[in-house]
Amino acid sequence: MKELLVIRHAKSSWQNPWEDDFDRPLNDRGKRDAPFMADEILKKGVPIDALVTSDANRAVATCAFFAGAYPGIPIRKEPKLYQASVKNFFEIVHALPDSYQCVALFSHNTGLTDFVNKLTKVRVDIVPTCGIYAVKADIESWSGFKEGKKAFWFFDYPKNHLIR
Repeated sequence: MKELLVIRHAKSSWQNPWEDDFDRPLNDRGKRDAPFMADEILKKGVPIDALVTSDANRAVATCAFFAGAYPGIPIRKEPKLYQASVKNFFEIVHALPDSYQCVALFSHNTGLTDFVNKLTKVRVDIVPTCGIYAVKADIESWSGFKEGKKAFWFFDYPKNHLIR
């Protein structure tokens, strides 16, 4: 059994209109939501053993908050997760080391929402910022992820927790 958490980066800043999209930082809401969601996942007892992120600034910053909640877990930057297509997502998952049982993958829309909607019968209109769509796959090797039987595990996002 393998577990995959697909996480959209937290809310980012558009303050500087000359800033390249790749370099955009998290805004104040993103800096609040990312550690909150990392703690929520930790409270659920999700045993993350690998963090794989787009190399864009806002995705790396979001991932860093999860790394803070899960100390000692390595962060792997994957450039193909920036503006990734569904095909890119499957390629990246298929190449994960089989020693990983539960992986958190950090990326961007629209590819991220398109990808999660290919995984199970549970569909979402859009994965919001810092949203987490999680599945369990009945596979021994990540290379069999696309064809393997997958079950929806949970979908969570910051606005699910309005009272904080």
